[in-house]
Amino acid sequence: MRTTMKRFLPLLSFLLVFPMVADAQNASSRLKELVMLEGAGHRQLIGYGLITGLDRTGDRVRGRRGSPYTTQSIANMLERLGIPVDPEVINSRNTAAVMVTATLDPFSGVGSTVDVTVSSLGDARSLSGGLLLMTPLLDPATGEQYASAQGPVSTGSILASSLGSSVQVNHTNTGRIPNGGIIQLAQPVVVDETSGIGLVLKRPDFTNAVRIADAINAQYPDAASVEHAGMVRVNRPGDVASPSLLLANLEAVRVDVDIPARVVINERTGTIVAGGNVVVSEVMVTYGSIVIATQNDPFVSQPGPFSQGETVAGAAGAAQIDQEGTRSVVLAPNTDVNQLAAALNELGLTARDVIAIFQAIDRAGALLGELQIL
Repeated sequence: MRTTMKRFLPLLSFLLVFPMVADAQNASSRLKELVMLEGAGHRQLIGYGLITGLDRTGDRVRGRRGSPYTTQSIANMLERLGIPVDPEVINSRNTAAVMVTATLDPFSGVGSTVDVTVSSLGDARSLSGGLLLMTPLLDPATGEQYASAQGPVSTGSILASSLGSSVQVNHTNTGRIPNGGIIQLAQPVVVDETSGIGLVLKRPDFTNAVRIADAINAQYPDAASVEHAGMVRVNRPGDVASPSLLLANLEAVRVDVDIPARVVINERTGTIVAGGNVVVSEVMVTYGSIVIATQNDPFVSQPGPFSQGETVAGAAGAAQIDQEGTRSVVLAPNTDVNQLAAALNELGLTARDVIAIFQAIDRAGALLGELQIL
């Protein structure tokens, strides 16, 4: 039997994304995609609830790996409904304890809805087909209830089992309830014009902050000023009736955004995304691999006639090391990502190899940009 082991991982499907235009360092975007109003951030909510209606895929209630808090929660819920039940007599796998989360938009009003995410807290096998019972959603910092959630859970997954074997498609213990949360308390947003209206950059950058201020001043002269890389102050002109009208007018202002020189790598999926202004200085890339092969040749040792010996079966081992021919490519100074992609493709590399090469180029100081690994 022959076993082959390679130093590099098997070929994985991967996505290598590079812009088609290498010198496109700027992109035009509306101001509303770049900033948010100071003091109007999103609020994250959390709650604890029960999902019922599961087909014996919920939390176990007995044994060392059971979930005692699930049975206690069921008993507490039934008691509030006027049905006192001893938790010890509850024996059902149709219920699962879950954590419920949601993100509240700062300008959402009472009665509006929000999407809700549920995730299993116990040992439930699947939340598919379940119904989340009424769950209060709280601000963990203040303990105030801002919303309540309820509704059927959608997991987008499949779990099937038979005679000890099972098949699972996608994750079954996390699901969503579209518009499942109803807002009961709106967070107040007050625009204080004392020191100007603050526009907070979603991605702080001095260059973009200056460009935002210039774009605003082109429409309202001397109205905007840069406070720092993450804040632009805007004074309301006298001919604009209200802050809301000013913000509405500013949302459509176009800004030439400076794109950072950045390469983002996701090693789990083999995805590589590089900005068009990423440049590689002069460097040599050498690629090669070693193949180690082992082989076992079985044999039988037969004793001679009348020797009273025993027949012995054995195996002889053999090992061989093959080194593939090294392939090299030399990158000229100021090589852009398109040229780098073409050079790496000529070498026939896998996603893992490309990721390793990017890391090595960065360590060599030849990657003129930021390398981020997810």
